[in-house]
Parts: sequence; structure tokens; C-alpha cells
Amino acid sequence: MSPQIVLTGVVGVAMFVLLIVVETRVPDPMLALRLFKERMFRNANIVLTLTYGSFIGVIFLMPLYLQNLRGYTPLQSGLTTFPQALGVIVSSQIVGRLYHVVGPRRLIVFGMLAMAVLTLPLAFVSLDTSLWTIRAIMFSRGIAMAFAFVPMQAATYANITAVDTGRASAIYSTQRQVAAALGVATLGTVLVSRIDAANAGVTDPAALAHGALSGYRVAFLVGTALVGLASLSGLLIRDEDAASTIKSRAASDVADPRPLRGLAGDAPEPELARGD
Repeated sequence: MSPQIVLTGVVGVAMFVLLIVVETRVPDPMLALRLFKERMFRNANIVLTLTYGSFIGVIFLMPLYLQNLRGYTPLQSGLTTFPQALGVIVSSQIVGRLYHVVGPRRLIVFGMLAMAVLTLPLAFVSLDTSLWTIRAIMFSRGIAMAFAFVPMQAATYANITAVDTGRASAIYSTQRQVAAALGVATLGTVLVSRIDAANAGVTDPAALAHGALSGYRVAFLVGTALVGLASLSGLLIRDEDAASTIKSRAASDVADPRPLRGLAGDAPEPELARGD
């Protein structure tokens, strides 16, 4: 391994430890790490890290596969991946209604298990896989994704006081960006290392293309494994810890049967979605 990479990693870990030491001792910290003492918030952020990291990692790979390997334009690539957003829009309408009946734990575990199953076919893509097949996979992933992300957003701030909402939101947003960076770094490293190993000493263009394809397949397979791991992390969530978000709207639904606005895409309810 490159000494530069090792040195950078060591310095990064040291700076992270220093951040924790400083932020837990100053009177007005930039990140209120004390909020991790609250079980619901702590566990939700663990689930977020694994879930969002694996999700963004796969999203990072797909345009590279379509543009660098298959030769499609950025527009064609975007039109192939955007059905995932449509799946989220469709599914969130359903999840918003199920949240008060099922609770966050089962929704998150089901959503991530379904996403793992739906991500697995990407490990078998070829150089001529139909774009419509990929679009169907992405749309299905979007449907599954909403089952995890929507209840996570609702439950994370269940026990955070109003005065700490901004601080909790800052931590949540930071953790999400860190998770995305870790997911991209992990799958990107797998992709590059596998392609380098497969194409070492190869000069034939066709063989190079198949070597690169093997790299994408392995990376997508690792992405599937990360999503599966994320599904297991959903077991950390306890429905009783999010009881305030489950019950607070359930009573009002009798008089107002409209879908949960904070989870279905409209203006968020204060008690359900205090984050970004």
C-alpha cells in the first residue's frame, strides 16, 4: 500500500479523535456529540451511515458503467438512472401511511433487504444489457429505498428537544455526507483495484473491456453486500423509542385521513421531520 495513503489515513484518524476530544469539552461545540447519548438518535445515525453509504456507492458506479464502459452520453446515463427518483416518489406515498401502523424498525429492515435483492442483478450486467432493464432495476431500488429512508427521517428526531433540533440536524447532515464519501471510496477502490488486476499486461481492446466489466460486476456485488449489512443494522431501531412519532399523528388521522405530509413529500410535520 502506498505510504502516502497510509499516512493520510493515520492523520485522518488522529484528527477525528481530536475532533471528538475538542467537541466534547468546549461550552458551545460545533457538533453537539452529547446527543449520541440518546438511543434513538444514536442508532438511527448508525443505520444512516451504512444505508446511505451503500446507496450512494452504487449510484456512483452506475454512471461510470454507462458512460466509461458502455459509451453512453451523460444525458442517456441520467435518463437511465433517474427512474430511481420516480420509485421514491411513488413509494413514499405508501410508506407515509404504513409508518403509524408498522413502525420504523420493520419498514427499514424490509426496505434494505429488498434493496439488496434488487441491487444483486447489477452484479450480472454485461456490455449489451438493455437500458430498460437497468431502468427497471433503478425504479425498483427507488421503491425499496423509500421504505428505509422515510421512516428513518421520521424516527431520528423522535426524542430530540426543540432547542437541540438544529444541532441534531447538523450532525445528521454531516454523518450523511461522511457516509456518502465512505461508500464512494469503498466501491471506487474495489472497482479500480479489480480492473487493474484483470487488465494487467492486457493490450487487446476487447479483453480490456471485459476486464473492466469484471471490475464493475465485483464492485456491484460488494455494493449489494453493503446494502445487506445495512439491512441488519436496521435491527438496532426500536419502535418504542420512536413512539412519539408513531402516536402523535395516528390520533389526528381519524379526523384528518390525509397521508403523513412530513413523509410523503409535502412540508414536514415538526414532530416528524425536524432534520433536513
